[in-house]
Amino acid sequence: MKRSRLSGVSALLFGTALFIFLGSVFEIHAPGVAGDFKASYYSARCFVQRGCDPYAEGDVFRLYEEQEHAHLPVSDSSRSVVTRYVYLPTAFLFTAPFALLPVGPAHVLWMTVTAASLALAGFLMWSFGLNDAPLASGVLLGFLLANSGMALAIGNPAGVTVGLCVIAVWCFVNERFVPAGVICLAISLALKPHDAGFVWLYLLLAGGTLRRCALRSVAVYVVFTLPILLWTTRISPHWIQALHSNLLWFSQQGGINDPGPSSFTGHGVIRAIDLQAAISVFKDDPHFYNGMSFLACGLLFFAWTFVVLRSRQSSAGLWFVFAGIAALSMLPSYHRPYDAKLLLLTVPGFAILWAEGGVVRWAALLVTGSAICATGDFPLAMLALFARRLPLSADSFFGKLITVLLWSPTPLILLVTSIFFLWAFVRRSSRSVAISPFAGSTNTFTSGITVS
Repeated sequence: MKRSRLSGVSALLFGTALFIFLGSVFEIHAPGVAGDFKASYYSARCFVQRGCDPYAEGDVFRLYEEQEHAHLPVSDSSRSVVTRYVYLPTAFLFTAPFALLPVGPAHVLWMTVTAASLALAGFLMWSFGLNDAPLASGVLLGFLLANSGMALAIGNPAGVTVGLCVIAVWCFVNERFVPAGVICLAISLALKPHDAGFVWLYLLLAGGTLRRCALRSVAVYVVFTLPILLWTTRISPHWIQALHSNLLWFSQQGGINDPGPSSFTGHGVIRAIDLQAAISVFKDDPHFYNGMSFLACGLLFFAWTFVVLRSRQSSAGLWFVFAGIAALSMLPSYHRPYDAKLLLLTVPGFAILWAEGGVVRWAALLVTGSAICATGDFPLAMLALFARRLPLSADSFFGKLITVLLWSPTPLILLVTSIFFLWAFVRRSSRSVAISPFAGSTNTFTSGITVS
């Protein structure tokens, strides 16, 4: 066991080092790659220092042009990434302090916070598998982090959002550093609520101490973001319409956020991974693929809610729910692989099943490993290179199905992952005697949790 722990933490440290190294290399050698950071930075700077409208492309562009006139992107799409703001005003709760610094130091600090939050989240999730699957958990987490370099290089707020959300879950489950967890979850919700929202909702449904933590987090969120919302409304009275317009611009057919086959970034490393990306292959109509996606995800979410409310939860079942919700969160609406680092939450559930042995062990490894691989930088790059060499045809239903499996398998793998952990939760809940998630161990990380 001691050797397994040493090997597991070594794998995790190696993956973390690769994550930081590759993310830094991508950022340095790919000019303009940090567009998502600049979008958050310049809109916040416009809002905080100039008092101008952060949702007005012209206002943000003037500020951007003043500070980076020698490094302005050539293409309109690259420029629009920076100047068309697509986040809620609540995100200024986190981005405003960075906007007070010059762009260079702010970027370095942003990358540091992103790397630190994701790395810490990885180590905290490894601690839950410390006694039962230290090596397997360390390898999975190390692989996930090693394939997260684009999240660091691009500077999307998802890196911080996911890191803080996972850290908050650790605090709540252990009932340790709960105030810090409350603040982390509040910031996570403020930055990207569509990443952390389902996790918060489950905490609310779980009851007991988890519900109290969820309510405290949303209270902190409201107290600190309400003044920002009022300030934004004063500066930009029509910010809701402007935000909607910016989102539509990016989501138009052939746009950067278009989930359809003609997407500008459709099949690269940072492709869309929501369910619409798979369904749109069969019919490239937003009414069709949005409707089908919402229906499928709604039914799966209803199933999750039903079994969670009807079942008597053990601490093992708790991690199965977190794992399933992490995968499900990526499917209903627009997400990219850097959002899927929320799959960090699947590893404790995997460790529980790994400890059982038998067929379940290998099924858990296949499902969890596939989900992590399908959202990793290098597997996605290899998939893109491989698929381009194939003579794919989407004229028939069978051809479209093959196209989905080869070009856009990630949404389907995430769907299977959510269903698998739903099955694991129902299977564990149906047992007459609750089984400890770390049978025969003295793990102290789950000893204090209270769920209803």
